[in-house]
Amino acid sequence: MSGLVLKLGPKERVLINGAVVENGERRSRITVLTSKANILRLKDAIHPDEANTPVRRACYLAQLLLSGEVDSQSLWERLFGQVHILSEILGDQHSATLLQQAKDAIGDRNAYTCLKLLRQLLPLEAQLLLRHKQ
Repeated sequence: MSGLVLKLGPKERVLINGAVVENGERRSRITVLTSKANILRLKDAIHPDEANTPVRRACYLAQLLLSGEVDSQSLWERLFGQVHILSEILGDQHSATLLQQAKDAIGDRNAYTCLKLLRQLLPLEAQLLLRHKQ
């Protein structure tokens, strides 16, 4: 049986279906067999104050969906809107592919996959913002 494999460092925390779970003193592997479980590594979580760019805002919305503590219907719509805006702005082939896959994940109500795809755009966004400041 396959599933999502989480490799956790000592004392690393992860949010699983709304519950914060902390690893013990040693590295470990956990296999999550439940499909569409809401999982977020807390070390990767974006603080609300850090959601200050278009890609980071989209990541934050996906992250909120993973927390399970929000009105999910309106948030799914906001996330789709944010991804749609990004797809109009980021025109390169790689970004277009990632954003289309993110839209597909939103359609499947898979916030984990959507967040994973959107996080791949963070380095590109950082480069673009750096060029814009110069």
